[in-house]
Amino acid sequence: MGTSSSAVLETDSSVKWLPTDKDYTVALIDGKLQCRNPKGKQLASIPKWLKDSDLGQELLAVRDWLKEHQQECQSKAELWMLRSLPVPRKVLASVWADPTWRNLLINTVVVPTTKAGAKQKSIDQTAAGFLKDVDAKKGVGIVDADGETQWLKSDTIAIPHPILLDDLDDFRELAVELQFEQSLDQLFRQTWSPTDQQQSGTSIKDFGNGKFEMLTHALSLCRRLGYKVSGGYACCPVWERGKLLEARYWIGAEYPESETYTDELMFTNESDTAVQLSDVGPVTFSEGMKMAAAIYAKRVVKDEEEN
Repeated sequence: MGTSSSAVLETDSSVKWLPTDKDYTVALIDGKLQCRNPKGKQLASIPKWLKDSDLGQELLAVRDWLKEHQQECQSKAELWMLRSLPVPRKVLASVWADPTWRNLLINTVVVPTTKAGAKQKSIDQTAAGFLKDVDAKKGVGIVDADGETQWLKSDTIAIPHPILLDDLDDFRELAVELQFEQSLDQLFRQTWSPTDQQQSGTSIKDFGNGKFEMLTHALSLCRRLGYKVSGGYACCPVWERGKLLEARYWIGAEYPESETYTDELMFTNESDTAVQLSDVGPVTFSEGMKMAAAIYAKRVVKDEEEN
């Protein structure tokens, strides 16, 4: 697989077509197997004999590996952000050479972390900026909130959840102004903070009474969104402040073919006890609301013009 792997890992601007039988050439382009006939014309479909050839199957295997690799990198980077984990600068330097990692991390807002205790670290928002480069010697290259290039020398770097960024609106405006696109859903991720009234309770009813014609529709939606379902609840676990809480949003527990309605959103601890919303961390609360809002948005909405 060495030849085809190196070919498909090249940048999009330098696609390498590989020769195969009958003077055809093949390549992976945007994750799809493509071929050209002997005259150099790119075909709309791949001949079966070519797809079934050793080279065709090898390239398809590489495609599957790249897709799995992309998903693994995405999951890891999102975990770093959700937990604002301090990532060693050496780790960033080692993954930066990988185009998948680089395309995922570039333009994320990063901050250096500083020691806040024996086992904890805090983020230094005064040095926040858009990640642009990682160099083993220079450090982590950023464009700061003033549009200036800086090099962070901290041993560890964090990708903070947007709810934790004091200058979130400023970074959003700067990203638009400088046309910095993010592959990781960070800056323009929808965020929520609890109201004073919500903090006094243990559940939220804002997303209740959302109708789904069949429970299976809601279950399929949760799977597509990446949320597990347990005991009738869509679940979103989040580690924050050294403890695990789980956002739980009721979607129903009847027969899969039966009609169902959503209900409360609550947050439970490791003892399955609902906790006061005032004790829920900002990231956990925001991610729980994000889950409930995404599911509720797909409810059946009656046409207001119907009689």
